[in-house]
Amino acid sequence: MKTASGKKFIVAIVLAAMILIAAVLMWAGARAKNNMAEQTGSIRDTVYARALQCYVIEGAYPESLDYLIENYGLAVNTDDYRIIYIPYAENLPPEIKVIYLKDK
Repeated sequence: MKTASGKKFIVAIVLAAMILIAAVLMWAGARAKNNMAEQTGSIRDTVYARALQCYVIEGAYPESLDYLIENYGLAVNTDDYRIIYIPYAENLPPEIKVIYLKDK
């Protein structure tokens, strides 16, 4: 027959394991979120670089994201990301936002 101290020991081990698992899952989630932030930042930087390239070559920032796709080789993964491209003027850089769609 098990003693009360044996049962307490088993409960303590189970609780410690649950806490450890929760900590690992939280760490993995935070790491995945940081990776997504880095990826969206990288995509934003790439779109901006293509817009700047257009400005240098043509003397004006492009009016749309489609122009960059068609004329400057920009490839967009529309399944996973939404890119919001807001032009202001020919001589002002656009506002660019990247949203990860699978983060629902």
